[in-house]
Amino acid sequence: MSSNNLKILTFTTLFPNHRFPLHGLFVKARMKEVAKLCELEVVAPVPWFPPFYLLKRYYPYSQIQREEWMENLHVSHPRFFLFPEVGKILDGLWLFLGAYGTVKKLQRRFPFDLIDAHYAYPDGYAGYLLARAFDKPYTITIRGSDINLLPRYPLRRRLIRKTLFKAGRVIAVCQALKEASIQLGIPKEKITVIPNGVDLFRFFPIDKQEARKVANLPLDRRIILSVGHLCERKGFHLLIDAMKELIKRGEKDLLLVIVGGNTHEGDFRKYLEERIIRQGLENHVLLAGPKPPDELRIWYSAANLFCLASSREGWPNVCFESLACGVPVIATRVWGTPEVICSPDYGLLVEERSVEALAAKIEQGLKTEWDSKKMIAYARQNTWQGVAGKVLEVFESVSKSRLG
Repeated sequence: MSSNNLKILTFTTLFPNHRFPLHGLFVKARMKEVAKLCELEVVAPVPWFPPFYLLKRYYPYSQIQREEWMENLHVSHPRFFLFPEVGKILDGLWLFLGAYGTVKKLQRRFPFDLIDAHYAYPDGYAGYLLARAFDKPYTITIRGSDINLLPRYPLRRRLIRKTLFKAGRVIAVCQALKEASIQLGIPKEKITVIPNGVDLFRFFPIDKQEARKVANLPLDRRIILSVGHLCERKGFHLLIDAMKELIKRGEKDLLLVIVGGNTHEGDFRKYLEERIIRQGLENHVLLAGPKPPDELRIWYSAANLFCLASSREGWPNVCFESLACGVPVIATRVWGTPEVICSPDYGLLVEERSVEALAAKIEQGLKTEWDSKKMIAYARQNTWQGVAGKVLEVFESVSKSRLG
């Protein structure tokens, strides 16, 4: 499938750059494949900060290039004002104003047909304003907390609802987000569910013992792996407590390995380190730090179980990555997770996000005989190439309806 004449402008702050290479990889993965089917440019605004090194937390933003190539994608990085923790109702307007000049200049050499925005607010609302300014149709992809968290704030809820209602089509990464959007008053026929995919060239099984040698992990212990940005909603603190409980039950050989780094939300790693020391789990929990995407299959393949203890998720890519490596998943039953772990052949769902419930499911998972071939075959049905084809169909439909 291809539509070589269709020109798409992808607009999102959820996109990697040379200073933050792990940010928004799931958006890049989708658009890399879509760009093989049509013409595509990416506008990925970044917050403006002065180049003062004393502001170590924000200094890297000042060093991001204005333009760069990421594989087959040309990416522009206009600046916008962002005030941390205050004035969030204005974020969409600031984002629009910061990007307008770049989009206007881009349109001269790339007369785009459609704006493809990701995340309902502020990105989607700014995409709506850009679509009005340039008289173009637009689509919105909703991904998680933009629908399952932000509508709790009344003013942002109004802007999100307006953004979704005015869009040519809404793409939801899971059915649960579609249902939540319908509750916001968005017509169900406007919403298409297209889950995320998995990169089979990056995620595939390797020999467990060899993986452990490469990762410098013990060969004779049962390993529980969890991967994600270090923040409260991912539930790493609950997994640490669950390890304490399992060790009390006699599971002395367990090792919990957490792969991931801090986010802009603060130094959660320090909090986890203190929790590990306080409970005397230094020999049972390893904070391995962030790892490049090309290395993650080593860590997945080294594990006996993968565990995700999130309080909310859209479509958790880490679950499919683990399954593609032949490793079963233990995950909390939140939002799109049950749609990924849709069979007991692929893992176990935790009904209650508590230490006791997590410990019980991990214990059950360790005793279960898993068929890794079934997991791998299931993951291989959900590729980014397949996702790209479905996304292109949505773009073509919106573009044709506008022309009609």
